[in-house]
Amino acid sequence: MGQIRGRSDHSHDHGHSHGHSHGLGHHHHHHHDNVYLTSKNKSDAGVRITRIGLYSNLGMAIAKGAGGYAFNSQSMIADAWHSLTDLASDFLTLATVSWSLRPPTKLFPQGFGKVESLGSLGVSSMLLFGGLFMCLGSCQSLYAHLFLDADAAKALLEHGHGHHHHHHHHGGHGHDDHGGAPSLHAAWLAAGTVAIKEWLYHATMKVARERKSSVLASNAVHHRVDSLTGIVALVAILGANLVRDATWLDPVGGLFISLLVIRAGAANTLSALYELADKSIDDEVRDAVAKQVGKAMDELSVSSAGGGVNALEVELRDVMGVKSGQNYLVDIELAVPGDWTVELVRRVEEAARARVGAKVRGVRRLRVRFVPKTADELDEFVPGDLSQRSSPEPEEEEEESNGHGHTKGKST
Repeated sequence: MGQIRGRSDHSHDHGHSHGHSHGLGHHHHHHHDNVYLTSKNKSDAGVRITRIGLYSNLGMAIAKGAGGYAFNSQSMIADAWHSLTDLASDFLTLATVSWSLRPPTKLFPQGFGKVESLGSLGVSSMLLFGGLFMCLGSCQSLYAHLFLDADAAKALLEHGHGHHHHHHHHGGHGHDDHGGAPSLHAAWLAAGTVAIKEWLYHATMKVARERKSSVLASNAVHHRVDSLTGIVALVAILGANLVRDATWLDPVGGLFISLLVIRAGAANTLSALYELADKSIDDEVRDAVAKQVGKAMDELSVSSAGGGVNALEVELRDVMGVKSGQNYLVDIELAVPGDWTVELVRRVEEAARARVGAKVRGVRRLRVRFVPKTADELDEFVPGDLSQRSSPEPEEEEEESNGHGHTKGKST
C-alpha cells in the first residue's frame, strides 16, 4: 500500500480498549476487554478462568461485606465495596451485550452500543458515591478514635455510621473503647480472600502467557490489585488487634481502600461520559485499523479478485471513529486515482471491510470514503457562518417553494 500518513505500523491486530480504570493504575472497561466474559465457548481455558474470576468476585464481595459488618471492620467493608467496582461492570456487560450487538434500526442508525455506555455511567456513578460515603464514614470513625474520649466516640459512631459499630457492645469482641477494634476473625476472612485472589492472578496469567493474550493479562493484574487491597485490610485488622491503642488502624485501612474506590468510580464515570460524548477511538485501535487496511490492499493487489487494483495507488489518508459500548464505529478515507471506476473502488471497500472486521476486534461498522488523489483535504462540517440565518426557520429557495423541490432523494 502506498502510504499511511501519520500512522505507525507497530499496532496490534486486535485493537482493544482497557477503558475502565481501577485503582493503583489498572483500567476497565470499561471498561478491561470483555471478549472472554461474553464468549459462549465454555470449554475455552480463557473463558473458563474469566468466569471463575467473576463468580469468585461475587462470592468474596458478599463475604467481605457481611464479614465486615459482623466483625466490625471498616477496612473489610471498604474492600467489599472495592470488589464491586469490577463486579458491577462485568455484570453490566453481560446484561447489555445482547443489546449492544443488535443491528441498527431506522430509529437508531448507529446501533445500540450506547445502552452499555448509559448503564456504565449509572453503575460507575453509584460506585463513586458509595466510595465517597465509605470515605466519609472512615474519616468520621478516625476522628472519633483520635480526638474524642470513649463516651463521645461511642455516641458519634452510633449516631453517625454506627450501624457498623453499635452491635459490638454485646458481641463480646473485647475492645469497647473508641468504637472497638475489629474482631480477629476478620483477619482470617481477609487472608482467605488474598489467597484466592493470588491463585486467580497466577491461574489467569498462566493462560495469558500461553495465549500471549494482553486481555487475560489485564484481567490477571486486576486480581493482583484486588489482592493488594486485601493485604491492606489484613494489615489494618491485625494492627488494630495486636498493637496497643491502634484501633485507629482499621478506619485508616478503610480510608485508603475507599480512596481507591473513589478513583476507580471517577475514572469509570469519566470514561462513560467520554463515550456518550463521542470521544475518538484510541490510537491503538486506529493504528490496528490502518495496519489491516494496508494488508487488505496488499492481498487485493496479488489476487485475481483485485481486477487491476494496485496497492501502491491507494493512500490511506485518515482513520476516525467512536466507541459505542463494545463496538467501534470506524470511518476511513482512501485517496485513489481519479480515473478509477466505481467497480474498482467497490472492490477496495469490500476488501478493507472484510479484513478489518475479521482482524480488529470490536469494529462493528467500517465506512469508507473515497477521494481523488489530486483533491485537497475536505472538511465535511458546514462552516458556522453559512448556518447563521436571519431567521431560525430554514429558508427555502424561491423556485423550490412549489412543494416538490425539497423531496430530493425520495423515490417517485
